[in-house]
Amino acid sequence: MISRRTLAFGAVASVLFGGTFVGAKAGLSYLPPLLFVALRFDIAAVALLGYVAVTRSRADLLPRTRGDVLAILSTGLFALGLANALIFVGQQSATSAVAAIVFSLNPILTPVFAAILLSDERLSARGGLGMVVGLLGVGLVVSPDPAMLLSGGIGKLVLFAGATSAALGSVLIRWSDGGLSSTVRTAWALPVAAALCHALSVGTGESVAAAVWSPTAIAALLYVGIFAGAIAYIAYFGLLDTTGAIRANLVFYVVPVVSTLGGWALLGEAITPTAVAGFLTIFAGFAVLGTESVDLRGLLSDRTEDADAVADSLGFADEPRGFESD
Repeated sequence: MISRRTLAFGAVASVLFGGTFVGAKAGLSYLPPLLFVALRFDIAAVALLGYVAVTRSRADLLPRTRGDVLAILSTGLFALGLANALIFVGQQSATSAVAAIVFSLNPILTPVFAAILLSDERLSARGGLGMVVGLLGVGLVVSPDPAMLLSGGIGKLVLFAGATSAALGSVLIRWSDGGLSSTVRTAWALPVAAALCHALSVGTGESVAAAVWSPTAIAALLYVGIFAGAIAYIAYFGLLDTTGAIRANLVFYVVPVVSTLGGWALLGEAITPTAVAGFLTIFAGFAVLGTESVDLRGLLSDRTEDADAVADSLGFADEPRGFESD
């Protein structure tokens, strides 16, 4: 059974991450990409560090084991820093739709790393089918121009590298087996991610003077820093600890759905019949994944035993059942 906490984390992460690609595309018109993502992590780090400082005891805040340190570095360097740096750079030469569909390869890549590094996470044949069906649904929802998918090869390769880094990071977090809570671990990891992206920004010759501080740029930065940053990270990494890397990364199948619905509700964008078919296809993929742990034979056996117990309690246990022909 899926707990309410798991459902809440999944919904929050999906909704808030859903605006990331749109916010990034808007902000990239005014801010250099690596500086943009570095500032995003600066804002998220200040917000989340302030939150855990107020809500956690000192004992809960301090990393104590090698696993804690590895989990922080895995989060900061791979799941956040490198993944987002590559996404923001890649979006310079790709639309939000193309970026969303390329990054939705993340759930497909995660089981590959999990098979190598984790003994308790394996993808069954049914799970693999569900993921492929879900990815097909993402393609229908986003429905990018085929010519657009074939062009801009470098940008898509960079985006694919970002999806790979995020998938690897999520598995490494589980592999490190640290004892910190997901929120505290993320609070420590955000400064690591910010430092990495600032170093990449300086190393590639980006200049702060090139930034244009328009209202759109500030709004985009605040959104990806606070809402799609600190708050979404609490939900996503909490989901990662609760459900595992493979299932947690399924939120990236829902992100294009949220983006499409948000565009319809807030911007008056039309939802095509193909997108509706995509919604249903993603739901079908989730249904396949959700039933892979259900043992139908065991379920039927349990129900038979329950029926026998009821009959026995009513005194019908010895009564003849069914029909007997002459």
